[in-house]
Amino acid sequence: MPDATRIDAELPQTQCTRCGYPACRPYAEAIAEGTAPINRCPPGGAATIAALARLLNAPVLPLDPECGVEAPRQIAWIDEAICIGCTKCILACPVDAIVGAAKRMHTVIAEDCTGCELCIAPCPVDCIELHPDPRPDTLALPAGQRSETAEFRARFEAHQRREAARQAEQQAKIARKRRELLLSTASQTLGEAIARAKARRRGED
Repeated sequence: MPDATRIDAELPQTQCTRCGYPACRPYAEAIAEGTAPINRCPPGGAATIAALARLLNAPVLPLDPECGVEAPRQIAWIDEAICIGCTKCILACPVDAIVGAAKRMHTVIAEDCTGCELCIAPCPVDCIELHPDPRPDTLALPAGQRSETAEFRARFEAHQRREAARQAEQQAKIARKRRELLLSTASQTLGEAIARAKARRRGED
């Protein structure tokens, strides 16, 4: 059985989660472990299923309809006249292909968009549409000849590193505030105890 890295190389790296896994790599790992079939990737469609079948010496299967249908790749487009700058699409994008700031219009960097569609559902004003991807479809090419999938993977991994760093910083900030609160509470409690002791002494005098 080929390892997960070789299997992952055959996947389109859209990170769309339609396979039922949180990203392409976990799906590849599940295939390598024998716990997932090869036909759960709608963006890859028949070409990816055939490539995985060759790699694994397995029979070709039809795409699992529970995961979606195969369709020409599309990319996200934001109607900037409607966008309210809520940043929800930015947070949803697995490859950081959307730029913008809070209460400012957002824009999709078309060449970085994988067409995962994860930005659409969170948008509260329905200002995101899918447009045909002008880039040529290279999924039928051997994995080594598909430079865009390597770029998508690299961008996703960079996004994961940034997100991990952001979460670590957030947790550290929470821990600092908790320590400050504990120290403040302890200091206040000590001050109150000293004040009570002084009051008792005054009462005894």
